[in-house]
Amino acid sequence: MYVERASRLPGAVVWTNTPSRPGVGRVLPDGCMDLLWHDGRLMVAGPDTRAYLPGGVTGPWAGVRFYPGTAPTLLGVPAHELRDRRVELTDLWPASQVRRLADRVSAAPDPASGLEELALRQAAGAEPPDPLLRQVVTALGAGRPVAATADELGLSARQLHRRSLSAFGYGPKTLARILRLRRALELARIGVPFAQTAARAGYADQAHLAREVRELAGLPLGELLGGGG
Repeated sequence: MYVERASRLPGAVVWTNTPSRPGVGRVLPDGCMDLLWHDGRLMVAGPDTRAYLPGGVTGPWAGVRFYPGTAPTLLGVPAHELRDRRVELTDLWPASQVRRLADRVSAAPDPASGLEELALRQAAGAEPPDPLLRQVVTALGAGRPVAATADELGLSARQLHRRSLSAFGYGPKTLARILRLRRALELARIGVPFAQTAARAGYADQAHLAREVRELAGLPLGELLGGGG
């Protein structure tokens, strides 16, 4: 079962998940990165450009999902280096430090709260998030064109692309596609007909929506909503 709640870290979400069977639980791209705990280990989920299909690992998971663009500052690594990857935190930080942190998380009343405390301490010692990145997410999430977003923020297309790679793991066009998919799924899940969903989310037509869902999520929209992902 998957459960989430808002974190005390602004914009972040704390979640837990205990899959009912190995391999269940398709993870869709969302523009975010996650700090993960599983079986006493700390890991990082980088930004996805396509659906991630968990392997045969079982048992409870806990995670902190960071607001898009904020994790690289906390982790000390550009997002594009972790694109479409799951890595051990020991690949990024000294192993002795990670072992101490993992022991602390495992000893917490529940791993999710321990992981949240770790994220809060890390955020307290890091530079504050670049406010421009939240403006990028807000604009693209609302369906603003990439070129118009760059102009409104006083950036060239090249500057926006470079900053997006470091913060989000991919360029602004890919981020815009992923955020548009999120808008579409939110509409479709509350029962908005697919044709209206396509129009309201910013797709050219329903066929365009279908192609994008299949490419990014790996399943047809109806199957995705019906429990296939």
